[in-house]
Amino acid sequence: MSVVIDVDRTNLSISRLNRSVAVDLQPGEVRLAVQSYALTSNNITYAVFGDGLKYWDFFPVGEEPWGRVPVWGFADVVESTIGDVAVGERVYGYLPMATELVVTPGRVDERGFTDMSEHRAPMAAAYNRYSKVVADPMYRVDRESHQMVLWPLFMTSFMIDDYLGEKVLGDTSVTTVVLSSASSKTAIGAAFLLSRRPDLRIVGLTSSANEQFVQSLGCYHETVLYDAVENGSAVWPVGRAAYVDIAGNPSVTAGVHRIYEDDLVESTIVGGTHWDAPRESVSMPGPQPSFFFAPSQIAARTKEWGREGLDQRVGEAWHEFASWTDAWLEFRTTEGAESVEGLYHQMLAGHVDPRVGHVCRMS
Repeated sequence: MSVVIDVDRTNLSISRLNRSVAVDLQPGEVRLAVQSYALTSNNITYAVFGDGLKYWDFFPVGEEPWGRVPVWGFADVVESTIGDVAVGERVYGYLPMATELVVTPGRVDERGFTDMSEHRAPMAAAYNRYSKVVADPMYRVDRESHQMVLWPLFMTSFMIDDYLGEKVLGDTSVTTVVLSSASSKTAIGAAFLLSRRPDLRIVGLTSSANEQFVQSLGCYHETVLYDAVENGSAVWPVGRAAYVDIAGNPSVTAGVHRIYEDDLVESTIVGGTHWDAPRESVSMPGPQPSFFFAPSQIAARTKEWGREGLDQRVGEAWHEFASWTDAWLEFRTTEGAESVEGLYHQMLAGHVDPRVGHVCRMS
């Protein structure tokens, strides 16, 4: 029996447990048993931007209005029709919130394989690759939870820092980077990396409920509440600034733009943790906000540095960051399909502790 959590694409607060008999494999296919995966605010971002950025297309349901939210986690090969992918191998990659996934491996090498299923061909390569843990330089058995909860987010964080360093911070006299959803792990990772750059101040935007936590991290120089952004009462560092929007709240974005006006050099949209914020168009000064798509930056750096060069740079930063999180991050496991579905709704409502990393096991 296969179990998967489907979500109404038109109303993310509606979900269902979809149970079905496991299908027989066709030649060239492999069955992965999903062992565990992380559920974070990043997955809510996948759902919010699912249509525009094609996240719903990775694991299509074929029945309107249902979709499947992608997650990152570990799976074991339990059935295989090809010799290059052996039963018992453990892989890390992009998965649905489900008990299993059937893939069509191609480009198989000692490090992993790519799912060559036809519907995934147009997708970014970074999302279609499955890494064998035995050859993954990032993998440590005692840090599986870190890898599930933090690694996909940290890769985005690394690319945000890299992009700003390359395109924004060099010749524009930017002295401040403002990050919304400061308690999210993507923002924390970016702040951790950006705070190591000299003469750069990092400002975190957050709610009053998370203010103390954000201040305690030590990677933000200043913390500003959303209410103060929207009503214009916040005191900000002077000078030119860049804005990294992970909340996806138009009124907050407009508030930042009004405060800095022409001194705002960059306004980058990364996430949508405030998925239920009103989406009306808001007039604002400064640059037109643009989407940041991490796989595009990954592809550019892979071409420039090579895969090994990219792995080395990200790996060094990753191990330092993962060790740093041990001081404040607690991992919590949710087991059973019904309980995991309940956790999804808590995540959607924002009723989760930022100090907790959630690991899910459907079985």
